Amino acid sequence: MIRLSSVRLPIGYTDSIIKRICSKELSVEESAISSCSLFRRSIDARRKNDIHYVTSVDVTLNINESAVLSRAKSKKAAIKEPYRYIPVKAKDQGKRPLIVGMGPAGLFCALTLIRSGVRPIIIERGEKVDDRKHSVDLFFSGGALDTESNVQFGEGGAGAFSDGKLNTGTKDERARQVLLEFFAHGAPEEILYDAMPHIGTDRLRPTIRNIREELLKAGCDIRYRTKLCDILSKDSRVVGAQVESNGRKTILDCNEIVLCIGHSARDTFLMLRDKGVLMEPKPFSVGVRIEHLRERIDRSLYGDQHTLLPAAYYKQSVHLNSGRGVYTFCMCPGGLVVAAASEEGALVTNGMSEFARDRINSNSALLVSVSPDDIRSDDTLKGMYFQRGLERKALAGAATTRPSKGSRTS
Repeated sequence: MIRLSSVRLPIGYTDSIIKRICSKELSVEESAISSCSLFRRSIDARRKNDIHYVTSVDVTLNINESAVLSRAKSKKAAIKEPYRYIPVKAKDQGKRPLIVGMGPAGLFCALTLIRSGVRPIIIERGEKVDDRKHSVDLFFSGGALDTESNVQFGEGGAGAFSDGKLNTGTKDERARQVLLEFFAHGAPEEILYDAMPHIGTDRLRPTIRNIREELLKAGCDIRYRTKLCDILSKDSRVVGAQVESNGRKTILDCNEIVLCIGHSARDTFLMLRDKGVLMEPKPFSVGVRIEHLRERIDRSLYGDQHTLLPAAYYKQSVHLNSGRGVYTFCMCPGGLVVAAASEEGALVTNGMSEFARDRINSNSALLVSVSPDDIRSDDTLKGMYFQRGLERKALAGAATTRPSKGSRTS
């Protein structure tokens, strides 16, 4: 396979245009090309009168590729081996490992284990993604918060009610396997090549359902509405876990526990701290959600051609003289700002987009970095308490500034 980098494609390109450009770059007839597929795609909008896609294209030829590469002398071309993920076969330890949490980390941990011949037990404090949607929709419409199954907790994790973003700054080729797995389970093909891939909350839920079905067929034991209460150990080794389901506590025998508990499982953090599990404070960020008309953002980045392109994405950052960073994060083009609380008495917001990203507004988090040294406390979980305090103040502030009848907010 030959990978062509920095291939420029016009807005509205077609497969035939891609093939023609590749044949010209490699100095071969189009008939010599067996297939062309995008490996990466981004939009270059630096000049409004010259907006185009910049891509990498994987080309397979039906003639000798090395000879073609040598003859073409293209600086854009290189031989590449197709990506292959090779699972490691694990030894049967007798007891099934326990995965706590069924967000992205838990789902992919389970997929990795079953590909290695291991059938884990998975516990999730929330509901299946479809049942969870009913709980979330009820909350969005003014109903009571379910503190165990909400935007934060449940199958699929917080991302199932967000934007399904899949971009990372980590330079690890194994990240490709995440995209391939999502695509194989029903996610749109664009995630395989877009520079800022996203699935969208509407397409993510059935994708998660398909992953679950594969796990069940492989023999995974999945238990919903089941929360980790305690980790049992003997001679500094894990021997089991105490879990709670429907108000009843039971013991699961296991020698390995993988914690995939996410950001908001604060009761679990407290349990781990009290058991003496080694933890340390780390920097984090806090902020607000900003929202603006999608058309204005699209037009400002793409000019008059904005209707021909996907909803615009932006990222802004600044490092202040103090060393503190201020930046946008989790930008949701054509999305919604949604309530995302998982505790009573707190106000938390998140951004959510469907795959089409065609809502009237776009939104983004605007964050400032917080160092552990900013918080005066010796408690390992001081950052968690700091966040909880802000969330409660936010709810109290929202209650005192609620608009009067007839007024409007954006």
